[in-house]
Amino acid sequence: MVSIVGRPNVGKSTLLNAIIGEKVSIVSQVPQTTRQQIRGIYTDERGQIVFIDTPGLHIGGDRLDKFMHRSSLSTLQGVDVIIHLVDASEHTGQEEQYVVNQLKNLEVPIIVGLNKVDYAKGKYIPEYIKLWEDSTGKPIQELTNLTLLPLSALKGTNVEKLLDMLFEFLPTGPLLYPEDVITDLPQGMAMADLIREKLFRVMRQEVPHSIAVRIESAQPKKGKVMHIKALITVDRDTQKEIVIGKKGAVLKEVGTQARADLEELLGQKVFLEMYVKTARNWRDDPVQLEEMGYVFER
Repeated sequence: MVSIVGRPNVGKSTLLNAIIGEKVSIVSQVPQTTRQQIRGIYTDERGQIVFIDTPGLHIGGDRLDKFMHRSSLSTLQGVDVIIHLVDASEHTGQEEQYVVNQLKNLEVPIIVGLNKVDYAKGKYIPEYIKLWEDSTGKPIQELTNLTLLPLSALKGTNVEKLLDMLFEFLPTGPLLYPEDVITDLPQGMAMADLIREKLFRVMRQEVPHSIAVRIESAQPKKGKVMHIKALITVDRDTQKEIVIGKKGAVLKEVGTQARADLEELLGQKVFLEMYVKTARNWRDDPVQLEEMGYVFER
């Protein structure tokens, strides 16, 4: 079991997809795209690694932010290795300090993945080394459970080397999943995530945090066509207008892009029906959040 943690938008989902070789986690330039733990399963002749992609560690205000925060922190316990993924093309900051504070006292092996070294040639790597040294009070050479690895998740640089390192660290045990399984993400959630990814891609950053997608039904119709009905939720009427677009242009483009991925996911033709509703402050409403699949402690 390997947890991939880091602050928002450092490339965790991109890394997971690069390792697995298929899209199991949605990718966007919008921070907090990943909202739940997503498991990607990598299997080869050496064995099996279960990767846990987590929401970006950050301190947020509403219930959804707190859910994502708890979801990420919970993966630090009971795993065999942690990949602390950082964006080596950006300065460290308060969020990165917070992540290191959560990791510095753990005893499991930690690989600091210095991602995006293809941008700015990883010029800020010394800052991340200094952050770990200042936080632990030790020089980097004395942090025996810490390994640094420059990589590029987008271009695949050192991804194979990362896998080699992980197999060296991991204990021997039975396979947890059949060899042909690459994720345990429920199909309905996977379909909703694909649609949400296309919304982010088409709209850019106009309404990034306030969109949710829920699959209301997925039923085969005449022939071999899967009829999928998806509800898109926003928290203001003005956002609803943006999501639909002039004469429905945005929703039409999202549907075209999403349908192609859904057909690849399901292996059959898809008829996709989407509609949009406004639900004010849904990110802070426990009833609506649980309807969307976010399970909260009572």
